[in-house]
Amino acid sequence: MSDQRAARRPPSGAGAAGGAVLALALLAGCTPAAPSDTGFPDVQKMLDQRAQAVRKRDAAGFLASVDPQATGYRDQQKRVLGNLAAVPLADWHYDLLSTGAFPLPNAGTGERLAAKVRLSYRLKGYDTAPVSAVQYLTLKERDGRWRISSDTDGEAAGKTGTRQLWDQGPVRLVRGRHSLVLGGAGEAARLHDLADRVDVAVPAVSAAWKGPWSRKVIVEAPDTVGRMAQLLGGGEPSGYAGIAAVTTGEAGASAKAPADRVIVNPDAYEELNDMGRKVVLTHETTHVATRTVTTAATPLWLSEGLADWVAYRGTKRKAAVAAPELSRAVATGAPPVRLPTDEDFGFTSGADRLAKAYEGGWLACRMIADKWGEAKLIAFYREAGRTGAPAGSAGAPMEAQRAAATGAPATGGPAAANGKGQPARADRMDRAMRTQLGVGLAEFTRQWRAYVKGQLR
Repeated sequence: MSDQRAARRPPSGAGAAGGAVLALALLAGCTPAAPSDTGFPDVQKMLDQRAQAVRKRDAAGFLASVDPQATGYRDQQKRVLGNLAAVPLADWHYDLLSTGAFPLPNAGTGERLAAKVRLSYRLKGYDTAPVSAVQYLTLKERDGRWRISSDTDGEAAGKTGTRQLWDQGPVRLVRGRHSLVLGGAGEAARLHDLADRVDVAVPAVSAAWKGPWSRKVIVEAPDTVGRMAQLLGGGEPSGYAGIAAVTTGEAGASAKAPADRVIVNPDAYEELNDMGRKVVLTHETTHVATRTVTTAATPLWLSEGLADWVAYRGTKRKAAVAAPELSRAVATGAPPVRLPTDEDFGFTSGADRLAKAYEGGWLACRMIADKWGEAKLIAFYREAGRTGAPAGSAGAPMEAQRAAATGAPATGGPAAANGKGQPARADRMDRAMRTQLGVGLAEFTRQWRAYVKGQLR
């Protein structure tokens, strides 16, 4: 699968941190690969029995898949099944993808396997297709049966997999009118607050984004930044410092897709004031609503700008207040000369450049709504997503968006060709603008520059 991420810095006055960042992570092309032919049907049979035990809440059947001599892991697995008690599961199953997935430590005797396993599950009432996560498991053969003895042996080789909330500790659920919030057992007040705020955000997004969407949002609220990193598949927790929230979902998918998850950073979110929290959750809810029409062709200035436009819509927030970095640039005679590129949204781009990128995207969408109307803004967003490669294609724009989050070198930019024989991304954007707005990219950029200076003087 390809991973798109972008970072954002809320406006000044959002909270004590003043520079908390929120992010979008769109998982494009997440259709699970078919299980490999590993030559170990007995392992798959054990995994099938383990999954059935989870679905039936059968503790004895679940623990039958665990090596009885791995006492520490066995105790941990008992807790995991207990942590799942409140989670409304519609489905749960495992697929053995490969063996030899990581080097095994030299310990004990007997045959062992280093297995890469895909967990797929659905939450009842929310997921219309499975959510998938990778696990790296050590399997031990005893008495002619394969059992799991560890899920940490791959860590030394960087094979950490994804640890779900129930792997981290007890799970509490709070159900709102439009929301399902999952978090730690001791976080009742915080979870209720998140549910209340999402319940306000959903109708606000629906008022701006016309068209069908689920109008349901799943929020995951881990207790620590480290646990947030685990939910996102690992990585150093410091890499998420200042990120208030991350939205994950399948880009460009039909309605039959896993529900999006908004994953909240407890530290950065806590530092936001009331306005900052409203902006964050409305912004992220917008990404949930627009996911099915957001594709590899959608530039970050448009996807992030629209999410901010919806978040600020109706707040009567002055442009100079919401765009302080661009305001300073205009005041010092250095206004922007081009629309933000995907690379401008990178964590490693620097705080000022990142803030200007978000502010510039927001003002571009605000200008479209002001000059052409809100309906045209929505139509243009849909057109921009249609003009590119099919959802899930691994084109250069995806690489640029992935680099925005990871700091990895981008292999392409906004004007890079998105696959052999396809027109450049800028050409597609130009056509989308001419179709919906009646102006080309060059003229739109000229008008945007004038609009920025006029709004921020």
